[in-house]
Amino acid sequence: MTGGAVSRLAYILSIWFGCGRVPVAPGTAGTVGALPLYLLLAPSGPWAVAAAAVVMTVVGIWASSIVAANLGAKDPQIICIDEVAGVLVALTAAPPGWRGTLAGFVLFRIFDQVKPWPARAAERLPGGWGIVLDDVAAGLWAALLLVLARFAGWL
Repeated sequence: MTGGAVSRLAYILSIWFGCGRVPVAPGTAGTVGALPLYLLLAPSGPWAVAAAAVVMTVVGIWASSIVAANLGAKDPQIICIDEVAGVLVALTAAPPGWRGTLAGFVLFRIFDQVKPWPARAAERLPGGWGIVLDDVAAGLWAALLLVLARFAGWL
């Protein structure tokens, strides 16, 4: 990785303050690492969570583009800010409480692994765009299921 404060900041954010350095399942660790931010914002309502999701998406594209270029890899496994953005998208539709949070977490992880359309297509975008937007798409699928589950009275 090249030197400089910008590269260091991009690295710290892209690995979400160390979550991406977890040797097993860094994506899951990044998703867990997003929960304190969600729990801080959730009392302010879904618009606060949605705003954070947008900020994390923009910052994630920027940071992961720099880190991926510095490491010479398309989608380094240590980058997990994309999971932060994606799970926040999912959790915008979660009802308050632990059941909604758990449902959003699990649904996001499933869709992040399965990568239904357009997530698989987004993954092919260049740089940070592909790194982050596939997770945002997975988060949108999870949010859709959360909305349906709430409408059906399951949550």
